[in-house]
Amino acid sequence: MAGARKPVVEVRRSERRRRTVSAYRDGERVVVLIPDQFSRAEESEWVDRMLARLAAREGRADRSDEELQIRARRLVGLYLSEHRRTAVPASIRWVTNQNGRWGSCTPADGTIRISHRLRDMPDWVIDYVLLHELAHLVVPSHNERFWALVGRYPRAERARGYLEGVAAAGAVLTD
Repeated sequence: MAGARKPVVEVRRSERRRRTVSAYRDGERVVVLIPDQFSRAEESEWVDRMLARLAAREGRADRSDEELQIRARRLVGLYLSEHRRTAVPASIRWVTNQNGRWGSCTPADGTIRISHRLRDMPDWVIDYVLLHELAHLVVPSHNERFWALVGRYPRAERARGYLEGVAAAGAVLTD
């Protein structure tokens, strides 16, 4: 990336912070929050890590509804091919009004909505949520047949654990 400028970084040390490091953009500046006891070397290492994470996250922010359609077609082909007629959604889109769930499906009209909170998550987690919703087009309930379809995804258990961890961390952080 020739010509890319390194952003202005403000490091804020906290005596209350023990192990966690976080970062966010504040206009043109990046604020990195670290524990007070970190050495200068640890600070430098974590600033670089957090800048890389922010860059990766921002690179994923341009994920589109069209990309969701492409992913959905690929997942149907890989895991639900015998249900190709029913498992292809009429529409699929990112939404910002789903904070209590990762995705939702309306089998009656074939629409799927995916929470914007997934945009920054790994591809394999997004694929799991998509496959979960696609399976609802075949089996509307969460019965044994439904879970057998979702279970075809090799990273299903891992993705569920990831999402449970994110949900638990969110509950802790909002208290």
